[in-house]
Formats: sequence, C-alpha cells, structure tokens
Amino acid sequence: MLVCVANYWIETRLSTMRSPSQVTPNSPRISRARIAAATLAICSLAAAQPARAENRRFDCVIDPAMTIKLGSPTPGLLAETLVDRGDTIVAGQVVARLESSVEVATLELNRARAASAARVEAQAARLALSRARMGRARELYERNSFTRDKLDEQKADTRVAEEELAREKVELRLAELEVARSRALLEQRTIRSPVAGVIGERKLSSGEYVHQDNFIMSVVHLDPLHVEAFLPVAMYPQVKVGATAMVLPDEPIGGSHVATVAVVDHVFDPASATFGVRLVLPNPDNRLPAGQRCKINFDDASRGRDIE
Repeated sequence: MLVCVANYWIETRLSTMRSPSQVTPNSPRISRARIAAATLAICSLAAAQPARAENRRFDCVIDPAMTIKLGSPTPGLLAETLVDRGDTIVAGQVVARLESSVEVATLELNRARAASAARVEAQAARLALSRARMGRARELYERNSFTRDKLDEQKADTRVAEEELAREKVELRLAELEVARSRALLEQRTIRSPVAGVIGERKLSSGEYVHQDNFIMSVVHLDPLHVEAFLPVAMYPQVKVGATAMVLPDEPIGGSHVATVAVVDHVFDPASATFGVRLVLPNPDNRLPAGQRCKINFDDASRGRDIE
C-alpha cells in the first residue's frame, strides 16, 4: 500500500511539473494523471481484499457438549466417591455409592425366598394325592360302595388342592419379582455416569448426606464440542445446516479444526443484527479443552474442501 501511495505521488508531481503554456490537447500531463488515478484505484482494490478476508472471521466460543450434575434418585448417606476432579471417565462407570447395607440384606432375603420351591413342591404332592383319592372314590361310587356326599367332598378337596398349588406358584413368582425390585433399589444407590467425559467438580464427599436438591459431582462431556458464534444477518442465506467452517482456537491452543453447522437460529437479534449458529467439533481423546475463545472462518473450510 505504501508503494502505491508513493507511485501516486510521483505521477501527480510529474503531471504538475509542466507549465500551463506547455499543456496541449495531447499533453502527457492528462495521461499521467489518469495513470496515477488508475494506480491508486488498483492498489485500493488490492488492499481491500485482505480486509474482506479478515471480515469473514468471526468471534466464537468453544463449549462442552453438555455438563451433567450427577445426583441420586434416593436420599441417603454417601458411602464413597470413586473419582475426583479432572478424572477421565467412561459411560456407565461407577463414580459413587450410597450407604446400602439394608438394601443388600433385603436383596439376600428375597433371593433366599425366591430360590426355595419347597412349598410349591409340597402342594403339588398334595394335589397328586387328592387326585388319586378322587379316582378311587369314582370307582367306589360306580360300584355303589361310596356315597354321593363322600364323592362331592373328595371333589372339593381336589379343587382346594389345585387352588393351593396355584397360590404357591403365585407366591414364588412374587418372591422373584421382589428380588428384581430389591436389586433395582440397590442399583439406585450406585451412582453411574451416563456419558463419557471429565469430572468438572466434586460437590460432596464420603459421609455427607445426599438429598434431591443437591448433586454429588458434575461430568463435562467433551466429545464432541459445541462452537457457538453470532454472525451478521447478511450471511444468513449462506449458512446452512451441514455446512463446514474452520475453527481457529486462540493461543496457546492454536491450530485449525473443521466443524459442521448443526443449528442455525431462525430468530434474529434486532439490536445487533446478528443470528446465532452452533457447530459440532469432533474432539477424540478430549484433545481440545472447552471454555476457550476462538475465530470461525467459512472461507477457509471451503478452500480446504476444494484442495481435497
């Protein structure tokens, strides 16, 4: 740009060095002035290109995909915490346990009840005996050696034995369901992380009471990351879900990473004439930290795709 200004000054001086008497219709003064003006216009256009490229970069913030505050579905005394702040965990990992000695004892009791089929077997033997007696009673009745009242009484006994066997089977099934219920109650006192991530904060320690209004710890999900940015409304027709952009984290992280547009707000902010966008940035092995500022550039991502 300085070179262009210098050339413009030189051409201007050369055009004014001639006296008015020396100026003719075909005088070089006019052509030199025109050349100087054209030189300045070309230099201005060249200088505007980096400025426009720079304007395509917008401020953004890299946030975690989610932050989960782990609590407990049931209140109780916190027996142990198995992780601490900064630890990396996987989905389903046990991170804490509540005191559960009563629940363990109840589970063992219900298991013992469900494992015992003695009452069902005893009632089945009684039913078999009652049916055998019913068969003999029918034979005696057909020979007129057995009264009708005795036969009806034996039928009633058999019917009662069948109902008792059915009831014992139901009781055994209920005992099995109690085992499942006790196991579920015990599982509720085991706190697991629903997602993979990093422990962001440990709120409670062993020996503290957990109730439904507080949480034990928070888990920060870092893969993928969310990139939040606000763009001028002039770019709204160009930004679509599925488009890519280059994310440039601030130093000392630095580097460039390709992210994909996941959300485009359909409501503008009239005060700033901007609209919000969210991009999804893959972050395997949690290499990039969250909570940092960045720049976002849609042109660089397009050029990267063209090169590929």
